[in-house]
Amino acid sequence: MKLNQLRDNEGAHYKAKRVGRGIGSGKGKTSGSGVKGQSSRTGVAINGFEGGQMPIYRRLPKRGFHVPFPKEFAEVNLGRIQSAIDTKRLDAGKTITAEILLAAGLIGKILDGVRLLGRGEITSKVTIEVVGASAAAVAAVEKAGGTVTVIEAKAKAVPAEA
Repeated sequence: MKLNQLRDNEGAHYKAKRVGRGIGSGKGKTSGSGVKGQSSRTGVAINGFEGGQMPIYRRLPKRGFHVPFPKEFAEVNLGRIQSAIDTKRLDAGKTITAEILLAAGLIGKILDGVRLLGRGEITSKVTIEVVGASAAAVAAVEKAGGTVTVIEAKAKAVPAEA
């Protein structure tokens, strides 16, 4: 077999149906779209339109509240901190802050701060400064002899209008 002999299997590729090419083709005149009106034209079906009936998104009541600018935290688990200490990417003797976690590659961006979560185990005595921490994470760090300090999130720098 040569490259110029490669072919699709018989019937694997359908030839496109040519519409609007005369009455003898079987798809002439209205091209299989019936008669006049919106449904015979392309790309104009209005989403949510129910023929004039009150649509479901207007029949149902609005519920809940949307926070327009929610705080986003970089999350880090205790297990990742311990593995970074074991591989000497973090120094357990120093206070672990968001900037140190960023430099060690444990988080991608600081965002609104770092939140400490309790997945994994920590055996080193560490001092951690974070914006938020779960109760399980705080308990695990204190059990290992360390401390968790919850600090206030830094306000994002808003660009001054010129």
